[in-house]
Amino acid sequence: MGAVVMREECKHFQSRTYASGEVARFCVLDLAPEAPWRCPADCPAFEPRLADAGWIHGSLIEPPIEDEPSVPGEEVASLLDSAEDIVNAVSQVALAEARAADAKRAAQAARRRWWQRRRSR
Repeated sequence: MGAVVMREECKHFQSRTYASGEVARFCVLDLAPEAPWRCPADCPAFEPRLADAGWIHGSLIEPPIEDEPSVPGEEVASLLDSAEDIVNAVSQVALAEARAADAKRAAQAARRRWWQRRRSR
């Protein structure tokens, strides 16, 4: 069985708070299948965070973790894996669209500036 909560003192733990107030808590190594609620109790990659050793965090740093859904553990991990697959699929499409738009803008800029290159010679 896993630990009770995410191990925020691990250097691989990250959290992000968005403008909507939503908070994402996760392991950057993707070793916490039940994130944001718990890390594996015996995680082989656990390393204490050194940068904030001895610091005191105020209450504005991270809001409390939302309640865990009342779904059996194995189903939670499966549900979170499915959600991650959806986000990964969408992010690949969005990245491809952004790269295509950047390439198009660069080509348009290159065509517009051909006369500037001739004058500078």
